Amino acid sequence: MPDDLFQSEKPTAPSEPLSTREQALAWTRRAWRPAGTVVAVALAALVMWHVVNGNHGLSVWHRNRAQDRELQKEIKDVQQENAQLRQEIDRLKSDPDAIEHEAREKLHYAKPGEVIYALPTPPAAAQPQPPAPEK
Repeated sequence: MPDDLFQSEKPTAPSEPLSTREQALAWTRRAWRPAGTVVAVALAALVMWHVVNGNHGLSVWHRNRAQDRELQKEIKDVQQENAQLRQEIDRLKSDPDAIEHEAREKLHYAKPGEVIYALPTPPAAAQPQPPAPEK
């Protein structure tokens, strides 16, 4: 039925001159669908670009997700380190052998009558130079 409306409004004789208003109406009737399609495609492209690259788009979401994974791993590592340090503190508070070991290792304490020999740290290994080419 909509096709009947468009067909009945077309001029019947091509030899009749159309007024400017009728020409504009005829052009509008022919161009509204392609123009609407172009506008719809442009709006869809704009929305798609915004979804991917906007302030809260997919690229930002992926970046934030990767950053969240890194921070969660860092939090886990720090929690493990804190647990180890707490165990070390508890051990040093309660175990006299651990206290003695730390005093001997880090502070170089000795029991009466003991002598501590401190050996120098070995120098960094020098890399051997390649032999010079003979001429």
